[in-house]
This record gives sequence, structure tokens and C-alpha cells, in this order.
Amino acid sequence: MKKKILLFIMTFLCTFQVSFASPLKLGSTSHDVSDLQTRLKNKGYYSHYVTGYYGEITKNAVTKFQRANGLKDDGIAGHMTFNKLYNFPKETVKSYDDNDLYWLSRLIEAEASGEGYIGKVAVGNCVLNRVLSKDYPNNVVKVIFDRNYGVQYQPVANGKIYNTPSVSSVQAAIAALEGAKPVGNSMFFYNPKKSTSSWIKNNRQYYLTIGNHNFHL
Repeated sequence: MKKKILLFIMTFLCTFQVSFASPLKLGSTSHDVSDLQTRLKNKGYYSHYVTGYYGEITKNAVTKFQRANGLKDDGIAGHMTFNKLYNFPKETVKSYDDNDLYWLSRLIEAEASGEGYIGKVAVGNCVLNRVLSKDYPNNVVKVIFDRNYGVQYQPVANGKIYNTPSVSSVQAAIAALEGAKPVGNSMFFYNPKKSTSSWIKNNRQYYLTIGNHNFHL
């Protein structure tokens, strides 16, 4: 297993070029733009429809947010803007091991392969919140494979947890492991379009929706 993990890390490092998602700017179209618009709307900077398209209205909202937070007001949602908007850490120190990255990136890929970058980070955020909770095991692998209350993550049951993650999913895992918390203290998430259980909705406090996932505390 150690050799397999090392090979995975080395393969990733050969293709890894940036530590964060590409900046969002005029003309961008993606789940991340929708998430950006939603977050700006929640903070009072954006009052229009969430479209997933980065037009002049979105640029103006980003510019207003940047000015209010002492950032360069260029209307481009880059690294520093995301730091402020999504509670991403300004500076990071590696405090995780390769095994954590190996399994967290696989869970993110299996649960959120069709989501935007922020949606992927959010899934990792939830897993790590469980690691810190007294109600769950205290490391990433044990949380992912926890069965004390039944299988916690569907990819563990259907085998998708063993699929190779994309570069984006690995980037998202690193961001979460280094402290990014786009969904705060949430520990639960589900896709209301696919889920057959209403337990999370009925028993856990709703926090935020990112992409196709609802996140709950």
C-alpha cells in the first residue's frame, strides 16, 4: 500500500501545476461561477439570478466585494478573492500525511466528480469536520470507512472509492486538508435529486447548497 500511495503522489506531482482552481473572469461558465454568485448573493453583493455565467453583473459584484475587503479590485475571482469569500487559508503548513490525501481525493472524486472545484472542496471539508468530532473516528481513513452507524458514504458500498481521482479532486483534497472550509462546520451532505433517504434533511440543520449538494451541520 505504501508503494501504491507513493506512486500516486509522484504521478500527481508530475501533472500538478497550480494549487488552486483557475481564476474566474468575464466569459467563464461553470459550477464554480454558480457557487461564486450564490456566495456573493448571500453576502449582499449580488442580487441577480444564479446563472453560472460570469458576465458584467458578476464582475461588478466581485469588484464591490474586493473593494470592501481590501483586495485588488480587478473583477477577477482569483486566489486572494477566494481566500476571503470561502474562508480558504492564506498560508498553509502541511499537517496531513499521504494516506489522508490518497483516500480523501478518492472520496471526493467518487462523491463529487460532476461538481465544481468549490463543491469538491466542500465534500472534503465535511469529512475533515467528522475527523474533529467526538462522534466519529479521529482520522480520515477511519471516517471514510466508518460503519458504526452503517456505511457512511455510498462509494464505499459500491466500490467507486477505489477509482483513480482527477487532478481537480486531488487539488480539492489538498485545499481541504490545508484548512479550506467553504461549508464551515458541516458534517453531512446529500444530493436531493438522487438521495432516497430524508434523514439528513429531517435531522440535521441546513447550512448551504453548493452545486447539486445540500450541506448540513
